[in-house]
Amino acid sequence: MVAVPSELERTGFAATHRRDAWWVAPLVQGVGLATLISYANWAAFQGRNYLAGNYLSPLYSPLIIVDWFPFSPAFLILMPPVLFRATCYYYRKAYYRSFFLDPPACAVSEMRRTGYRGETAFPFVLQNLHRYLFYLTLCYLPFLWSDVVHATIFDGHFGVGVGTLVLLANTTALTLYSFSCHSARHLVGGSLDCFSCSAFTQQRHRAWKGASLLNARHMLFAWMSFVSVCSADLYVRLVASGVITDLRLI
Repeated sequence: MVAVPSELERTGFAATHRRDAWWVAPLVQGVGLATLISYANWAAFQGRNYLAGNYLSPLYSPLIIVDWFPFSPAFLILMPPVLFRATCYYYRKAYYRSFFLDPPACAVSEMRRTGYRGETAFPFVLQNLHRYLFYLTLCYLPFLWSDVVHATIFDGHFGVGVGTLVLLANTTALTLYSFSCHSARHLVGGSLDCFSCSAFTQQRHRAWKGASLLNARHMLFAWMSFVSVCSADLYVRLVASGVITDLRLI
């Protein structure tokens, strides 16, 4: 006769297992973030192989080249999107847990010995700039979509290559990441006491519900967009350096 564990025993085992494996999620997140951040920094420092015909790396868009600037042109445009991503609500959770172990998991107690001050003291008080960085980085999306359009022009004619699809996938992911942001949700539906008081507020309520649907998947879009940015840069870089040849589909 085989003993069947009771529901209490099963749930107790699951809870114990989760407590014992609290370090898995922070480790995976930490390794993933460290890998992507390292690649993005390396690519930004290169200052070459960011343009392959009609394909422009998203880490260099919009492309600004000035004679007097001695460093990579990526450094002229990357600071706002880097700060926007660094102050993102999801990424704060990810790197607080992964790199600071603060806290390492929901069911694990704080390791700090001092009082909790949250984001009210320097430097973490600067996280509150996130909403304003959101408005600034929205200006990058038209340039990225323009890059997608340019990626469909070959010798003056419409065409589609693998690089076109890579840039399209990346720009779509970045757009979803931007518009799933908590700041976007607040922009369309925040600071209202009544959603049904007028036709305009009802329209805002519908927009807010759409933003809320995107916001529920913000973590997914955060990872997708970070991976897609680095992947798109890598693809353009490999084509520009002659390591691979772009395949024309149309």
